[in-house]
Amino acid sequence: MVVGYVFIGAAPSTEFGIYTKLLEIPQIKDVHVLFGEYDLIAKIESDSYNQLADLVEKEIRDIDGIVNTKTAPEFKMQ
Repeated sequence: MVVGYVFIGAAPSTEFGIYTKLLEIPQIKDVHVLFGEYDLIAKIESDSYNQLADLVEKEIRDIDGIVNTKTAPEFKMQ
């Protein structure tokens, strides 16, 4: 399993709508509103890095109000 965190920049007054839409995506396990450079952060669990990238590119970035994203895949130390 691959875990990634997506930092999301939102247009003004769109945060709640984006938050709601993100929670409808099954691979998104948690969403938090932030204050600062980014407006939200979403935790994603996927089967592969390719699936993670596809989810960000094809589902998350298509949500109305999202201005930009930054994805940080988790790396587990063994």
